[in-house]
Amino acid sequence: MSEGHREALAHLRYGLSEGGGFILLTGEIGAGKTTVCRCILEQAPAKTNIAFVLNPKLSAEELLATICDELGIDYPETSGVKLLIDRLNAYLLAAHARGERTVLIIDEAQNLSYEVLEQIRLLTNLETNQQRLLQIILLGQPELQDILAQPALQQLAQRIAARHHLGPLSKFETLAYVRHRLAVAGMGKSTFAISAIEEIFLLSSGIPRMINLICDRALLGAFSKGVRRVDKVMAREAAKQVFGNRVSSNPTLISPWIILGLMIMATLLIVAAIKWSDSEGIPPAVPKTATTQQKTG
Repeated sequence: MSEGHREALAHLRYGLSEGGGFILLTGEIGAGKTTVCRCILEQAPAKTNIAFVLNPKLSAEELLATICDELGIDYPETSGVKLLIDRLNAYLLAAHARGERTVLIIDEAQNLSYEVLEQIRLLTNLETNQQRLLQIILLGQPELQDILAQPALQQLAQRIAARHHLGPLSKFETLAYVRHRLAVAGMGKSTFAISAIEEIFLLSSGIPRMINLICDRALLGAFSKGVRRVDKVMAREAAKQVFGNRVSSNPTLISPWIILGLMIMATLLIVAAIKWSDSEGIPPAVPKTATTQQKTG
């Protein structure tokens, strides 16, 4: 795991140890949020009941029904919100009496409506005198933070026990990540040239999912050409298959020649403007501070 993934995992561990409330994990698409969450679930205590909601585009009643399905809670087909909450509360109390913990994980939580988010907040009210009965983990894209910052969701935001934003991998982490994946697969680290990995880092912006896709296509390209080493050119060809033909090694940087050309053009325009003002007899503009000094003097 990268440093960012380890830090995210530490935040999840802390939130789970606190018991109750919310844990918030955000990150770009493909940054590894679900992977980190599955990692913490593998390390969860034996007496932990988990409900994993993958499709959050649900109404409040549908979400409650999905949670009950995940936990194996029986309910009538014509159940309403109140009955579902009563059944869930009874389950949580029984689990607590057996020394068990219950965790609700909602992926792609940025798609939850305000009504459903408020219903989720109310679920944390299910508690004993000592602790809340339900731990909730929200996974989502960066816009989830903006959603939770809305005044209407202030009460929910105040119940977040731990939050972390998962960023992209650095160049060094990308190199270590690719080499680790190669080692797990039983291949040598020389399978990818250093220049190829640097190119993959630039083209993928350090997003693990995109690194995986580009590397996969690059290995397939090397196999089709009968070579055992992926170079920079192969990495770019693989990226074109993933992203299309519009591929730039670093789209955030402008060529220095373009910058130089723009500077020359700006200089020529300034010189032309000065010459035109001289020929027309237009006096140069006087700075406001200078004019003020003349009047006060």
